[in-house]
Amino acid sequence: QVQLVESGGGLAQAGGSLRLSCVASGRTFSSYAMGWFRQAPGKEREFVAGVSTTGNTKFYADSARGRFTISRDNAKNTIYLQMNSLRPEDTAVYLCATTTTPYTSARGPYNYWGQGTQVTVSS
Repeated sequence: QVQLVESGGGLAQAGGSLRLSCVASGRTFSSYAMGWFRQAPGKEREFVAGVSTTGNTKFYADSARGRFTISRDNAKNTIYLQMNSLRPEDTAVYLCATTTTPYTSARGPYNYWGQGTQVTVSS
């Protein structure tokens, strides 16, 4: 059973930065694409960023591209989301995600999520 544990959420001012982490366990981490989703109040869960098994390929939602950077450290079974130039509309629960099929692209399909970590950006 895959376990995903997010951390690093918190409060930030508009224009500020946060760095999220997700530690995965229960599988061969390097065989699976990993990603980040977010869910804001009243909205559907949306894809933010994904990274391939090696970390060589990344894919971003339009809202994240140019501001957020996804990365992975396979030696630590961890992925990160560096968020810069934060905006109030980035406020959401951010969820770590992975696939149940190995060696997919950075786009997934993602079908397993952690519990999430809250990110709040003030105006």
